[in-house]
Amino acid sequence: MTLSSRFLHDDWTVRVAAGPAPHEVAAAGAIPATVPGTVHVDLLAAGLIPDPFHGVNEAAVAWVGLVDWTYETTFTWAPDGQARQDLVFDGLDTVTEIRLNGALLGVTANQHRSYRFDIGAVLVEGENVVELAFRAPVPYANAQSLELGVRPRPYPLPYDAIRKSACNFGWDWGIATFTSGPWKPVRLESWSGARIAEVRVSATPDGTGGRVHADVVIERDGRSDADAALTLAVSGQCAAAEARVDVTGDTARIAVELEAVQRWWPVGYGAQPRYDVTVALAAAGADADSAHRTVGFRTVHWDTTADEAGNAFTLVVNDQPVFVKGVNWIPDDALPVRVDRARLERRFRQALDANLNLVRVWGGGLYESDDFYDLADELGLLTWQDFLFACAAYAEEEPLRSEIEQEARENIARLASHPSLVLMTGNNEALEGFENWGWKLRLDGRTWGAYYYYDLFPRLVGELAPHLHYIPGSPFSQGMGWDPTPTPESPSGTQTGPHPLDPGSGTVHLWRQWNDRDWTTYREHTPRFVAEFGWQGPPTWSTLTGSLDDAPLTPESPGMIVHQKAAEGNVKLTNGLLPHFRLPDDMETWHWAMQLNQANAVGAALDHFRSWAPHTMGAIVWQLNDCWPVTSWAAIDGEERPKPLFHALRNAFAPRVVTLQPRGDELAAVIGNDTGETWTGRLDLRRLAYDGSELAGISVEVSVAPRSTATVTVDAGVATPGDAASELLVAEVGAVRGLWFFAEPRDSALGTAEVDLSARGVSEGTEVTLTARSLARDVTLLVDKLSPTAHAEDALVTLLPGESARILVRHDGEALDAAALADPRVLRSANQLVTP
Repeated sequence: MTLSSRFLHDDWTVRVAAGPAPHEVAAAGAIPATVPGTVHVDLLAAGLIPDPFHGVNEAAVAWVGLVDWTYETTFTWAPDGQARQDLVFDGLDTVTEIRLNGALLGVTANQHRSYRFDIGAVLVEGENVVELAFRAPVPYANAQSLELGVRPRPYPLPYDAIRKSACNFGWDWGIATFTSGPWKPVRLESWSGARIAEVRVSATPDGTGGRVHADVVIERDGRSDADAALTLAVSGQCAAAEARVDVTGDTARIAVELEAVQRWWPVGYGAQPRYDVTVALAAAGADADSAHRTVGFRTVHWDTTADEAGNAFTLVVNDQPVFVKGVNWIPDDALPVRVDRARLERRFRQALDANLNLVRVWGGGLYESDDFYDLADELGLLTWQDFLFACAAYAEEEPLRSEIEQEARENIARLASHPSLVLMTGNNEALEGFENWGWKLRLDGRTWGAYYYYDLFPRLVGELAPHLHYIPGSPFSQGMGWDPTPTPESPSGTQTGPHPLDPGSGTVHLWRQWNDRDWTTYREHTPRFVAEFGWQGPPTWSTLTGSLDDAPLTPESPGMIVHQKAAEGNVKLTNGLLPHFRLPDDMETWHWAMQLNQANAVGAALDHFRSWAPHTMGAIVWQLNDCWPVTSWAAIDGEERPKPLFHALRNAFAPRVVTLQPRGDELAAVIGNDTGETWTGRLDLRRLAYDGSELAGISVEVSVAPRSTATVTVDAGVATPGDAASELLVAEVGAVRGLWFFAEPRDSALGTAEVDLSARGVSEGTEVTLTARSLARDVTLLVDKLSPTAHAEDALVTLLPGESARILVRHDGEALDAAALADPRVLRSANQLVTP
């Protein structure tokens, strides 16, 4: 008989079992619950807690993480002739006792894996009662920390002692929610003979054809040894193939060959054709079970060839080197059960609009949903998946050790077939932490996770998905290794080889700039690959004011401080602004100044890193998204609205760019061509006064090969200003322009931006025409102030005197009013931060 599956998502309740819940919550008794879900969502729906994202409510709902919660439902069942009845949980958050009809089925302690229980012995005909008793995560983590031994971490609560999303306990951009609940589907599976327990699929091109392998693990019902057989069918893009193999034992490998396949490419490099794969299991001659995957044919490797500088770190897809234009990803909601496929698609399409080609799933979050990776495959967005370890030392002892192996096995197998997945990484910043953050002394001989990063994970990837590439962590340098032998300086063992922040190979993270240096010092670094760097800025004005009740609203008002999680965040914002602009006195101008400085900081860094290709072959910005309304490093805020930083990414990662870069004592025009066509044209270099008059100029013909960079030194007569405060350098190839200002805005003669604005309604919203009568720097329309749904497609536009630009503002409803758009609160520029 074919396996049947029935979701058990109806008629759940949740109630307080123990802990310091407010009287009105405990007295409410059984509260209607949503499954998949989390207790916060149910309490919000019942009106029993305020919105934790709003104002200063975070502290008001912190008690939720100190309470034990019990979920309960009933379902009816009648014998169906199947030999096995399994209760399956795709995800439980996190420490749970599971009972059916009062009988204990098991205890779980890992958010990052699934669980299956044979319930045949306790299932009854008629009504059955499922009870999920969740232990409070905060006291559990604290108790486990004492049991395992306290280890170094950057935040007070021991997220390292529980297999739960680390940022659920709060981060320097994240609210602490301490969730509990059945956060993924729950179902009853009925089957006989055998079922498919695991499928690992890989697709490998070979010349113009390709091969699909499926490694299959089956489970038998324990009542029969019926013959079993597997069929593998592949179809798509006018190609189809099928194979069959008998199964002896519980494992089998099956493969099919296709004579002609189309390659899957990252966005910007080609199309994303995919092929449907079906693995079907027959037992005793009858259909028993099936599994489905969607694959793409591509080759992937990371070129780490030794060179004069160290070792390359270059992604190569289908033999084509790829300059990685990336962003780091955190859970898109601090209550992750609210993130559905539609929301993920909105975020990914924003990423594509910003000219991105890779999303790194950061190790303090989650193994994301199947929808996440399927959308990435469909849209051509590359993915990089960290194993879930972040910024802390992790115990290698039980019970964590076995749980970590199980979650790693499950998620490697689940993700391995996705063509978008190009790298798995052992951890985020643990290798650096061991070297730089005083761990060796504080560990005093305790384990810290090296076994996972240097032994377990590479072994499991090699066993389960040898086509995947793995590195032990990020940052990481080629040649690093591990020696467990204790030394007086490091009783917990020693990492061997280069330092993890060695710029000559592998990945680096650059945080000194944000923490205590000016962002112009990004130009001191020419690493092979930058996997993290970023600059803070507040969310959009609508998001900020919609989430706070502060009156008056100031950078230090109570709600603002709750929504600023970085250590001395506002101090760093101010210190990072002052080299470039003076500190504004009013809140709205402060908001604009910090948003603009964030965009300028990251944009300048990206221009610099890209200018050094192919020495530097990737930059992954921290971060794309937010999980709630907060001042953070994100380009898209917690209400899904793009910040000016979004446009800085879009501009810096455009397929073709021209930037002006310092090279020693000289300036150079660097022309980046990330297209498949040769770019030829005339490079015009002009030194202009702020009034638009040309002071010096030169033109040269250039030809830039596909996927490459050309550098042209600027003649000293053009590059040397007569008056640095009132001159700029312009480099153009056709319509693509780069600018270099010789003085910081605060030290320059930048005057009032005289900009005329007209607007007309169009089908997509409002088309705005801006015409400058004077130099207008970084002109940006903060249109969310006029309509919460509005978004300007272009921003950070610098106009020379006499120039015009058209900007489409997308929004719902009628056209926006020109006078409202021209309001200086909406029509913003860098000029406003220099002149009163």
